[in-house]
Amino acid sequence: MAVGAGSRQILPTAERPTYARRVAIRVVLAEDSLIVREGIRRLLEPEPEVEVVAGCGDLDSLLEAVERERPDVLLTDIRMPPDSTDEGIRAARILRERRPELGVVVLSQYSEPAYALALLETGSDGRAYLLKDRVDDRSQLVAAIRAVADGSSFIDPKVVERLVAAKSAAERSPLAELTPRELDVLREMAHGANNAAIAEALVVTERSVEKYVHAIFSKLGLTWEENVHRRVKAVLVYLAATEDS
Repeated sequence: MAVGAGSRQILPTAERPTYARRVAIRVVLAEDSLIVREGIRRLLEPEPEVEVVAGCGDLDSLLEAVERERPDVLLTDIRMPPDSTDEGIRAARILRERRPELGVVVLSQYSEPAYALALLETGSDGRAYLLKDRVDDRSQLVAAIRAVADGSSFIDPKVVERLVAAKSAAERSPLAELTPRELDVLREMAHGANNAAIAEALVVTERSVEKYVHAIFSKLGLTWEENVHRRVKAVLVYLAATEDS
């Protein structure tokens, strides 16, 4: 994903799928709060290149509106009924299959990278992730709508910063020294499993688990300390590192 002008994160032209679209970008707006939904609609009204053709407040009505109106772009909250979890992400996945040419802009109050990565799991073309506290910046909102309508991507700079920070933290983490199998063993340790249970879960011998545990202690620099069990310290290192990343 290349960085475009200003705050936009845009794919290079050569990588963008070419989609034919109308002069006005037809948008379905999905947001469970009527006040917020109407606020966004009014924010977009002065824009001649954007036309909000439908508003809805839950996942089912969102999918129905997209099928009925055949919009160019879906502008959706990340959380709405029925479960108020990640309906916006789920809608993007469903519509990637049903209408791959449809652009989707997900609005979220969460800058957690995991949500953005989940949105981009099926491809970055035609997908945007924008924080709600930036919605009052009409130029940025319209830029995101325009980008996904053209088949490009747009990721809020704050989220990009979090992604970069998470990657940097992961690279600095002592866990980076562990092999995939050692990480599997440490993960089981964090769940409270003893060596026998770990051996059963990973389908290896208990002797192999002992070797992995010894390697983990060595790589994490965990020497014996009175009243502090190395197994507990290893788990604490694991939990701290995974929480940060």
